[in-house]
Amino acid sequence: MTVPDEPHGHRTIRLRLLRPVYSREVVRECAPDYLSAHHYTSPAQVYELFRDLSRESKENFICLHLDAKYKLLCFDRVAVGTLDGSLVHPREVFKGALLSSAASVILLHNHPSGDPKPSAEDREVTRKLVEAGKLLGVPVLDHVIIGELSYYSFRETGEL
Repeated sequence: MTVPDEPHGHRTIRLRLLRPVYSREVVRECAPDYLSAHHYTSPAQVYELFRDLSRESKENFICLHLDAKYKLLCFDRVAVGTLDGSLVHPREVFKGALLSSAASVILLHNHPSGDPKPSAEDREVTRKLVEAGKLLGVPVLDHVIIGELSYYSFRETGEL
């Protein structure tokens, strides 16, 4: 909205505050009761919940948002990639986690090849996201890769 001209030809522009696109309420609604009732403490639990991702033909990167008692607040499909990769940026991973007031997160993605062994890119992305989580105060508890018949946990293997 613009106000009439002021002396010396200068204009004052007043900006209206826009309603945010995201809200805590919207983010929090995505965890059904049957999912949020559990405490997520092991990668095996995460694998059982998301094992159907192994059937996907594209890589899906998902961030689980947990409260202080490791209960699921919601999960966010951050990226859907190609047959052998996806683009994941810390900004996109932690945007939803901050809006949902997550105390911590668990990262997971599938490998359409069926082999859950992490690639060099998986390790690099995990390293970056762990560092970003430390800076934001939202620790990454684990990164689980879903394969056809098994999973790979960065926490279980001591890489996290």
